[in-house]
Amino acid sequence: MKKSTILMLGMAVCLSAPVMAQSIPEKAGINSLMGVAPRTEDFVKIATISDMFEIQSSELALHSKDTALTEFATRMIADHKKTSAALQDLLHSGSVQIQQPTALDETHQDELDKLKTLHGRDFALQYRSDQVSAHEDAVSLFRRYAENGENASLKTWAANTLPTLENHLQAARSLPQ
Repeated sequence: MKKSTILMLGMAVCLSAPVMAQSIPEKAGINSLMGVAPRTEDFVKIATISDMFEIQSSELALHSKDTALTEFATRMIADHKKTSAALQDLLHSGSVQIQQPTALDETHQDELDKLKTLHGRDFALQYRSDQVSAHEDAVSLFRRYAENGENASLKTWAANTLPTLENHLQAARSLPQ
């Protein structure tokens, strides 16, 4: 393929990003690697899906016989329901005009489906891995938005939520391996 064709194709993809559900740089992880704040639409979508995944996967973990796992899962459900409600309040207040997703994206649904097939130690290891990864992503997302996001109300909320997410990440890393 000619360089000009590749360049034109790349430009077309970049120009179409605003109409996509999530921008390409955010979806590809480029923004995270470069420390760039996500677009407000991306931030809301990713934060919402992250909360949904952490709640739903933690609900599965409640059936574990591992006390540390069930205590962690109980905390994740309570805390992420609280952050979900706070985000929804912000969106309904009129300071942010963005529609929240109502279901998991394909990647998170696949992860949840995989968890549903696991039991015992296999479940515990996968759940721990998923929670560490999810919270690493969330800490990065919230930090980047808190520092350089577009919407003042969401920036404040992200900054106020960040310490809880950092604590969740530490707790997830402390789960038995």
